[in-house]
Amino acid sequence: MQKNLHSYELNNKDHIEFRLFSNDDSVEELTQLLNKSYKILADMGLNYVAATQDCRITLDRIKKAHKCYVGIYRNKIVSTISLYGADISGGSGWYGKDFVAKIGQFAVEPELQKYGIGSKMMDIVEDEARRMKNIRELALDTAETAYHLIDYYKKRGYKYIETIKWDVTNYKSVVLSKGLYSD
Repeated sequence: MQKNLHSYELNNKDHIEFRLFSNDDSVEELTQLLNKSYKILADMGLNYVAATQDCRITLDRIKKAHKCYVGIYRNKIVSTISLYGADISGGSGWYGKDFVAKIGQFAVEPELQKYGIGSKMMDIVEDEARRMKNIRELALDTAETAYHLIDYYKKRGYKYIETIKWDVTNYKSVVLSKGLYSD
């Protein structure tokens, strides 16, 4: 079992422990979390890969990540986020830049959303990205009609870069990026 990297107080008695995904963790459990968390977006008609991906895709995406973090609550994976280095690109001119890292597979158990868990996970990956060699920007993409997500990221300082169309989705995505260092 891996050492917890961060602890987050959920309420007066419960904590969520954040750590790296390990070989002891269940890819199936993580896949179920992703599917469940992205279901609300699928119900909006948005074909996010994470809404229907299987364990093979989840594992492939974890293996490609620089780091994959999970949040553990009551011995269950309740949140996740993956950080990808600058070598992961395709379809986006911004993602292809050698100073841009990327976030993906970001999910929080629906019943635990709105408690700051996602913000804590974003803090963790932003801090980690600052420690990555030559990385100056952290980027992500989401459906152009997922206004609630776009607003969330903009409040965290992410700015619009470009609109793209992935082959595997039924919507256009906006790429948002945040400078990791203040001038």
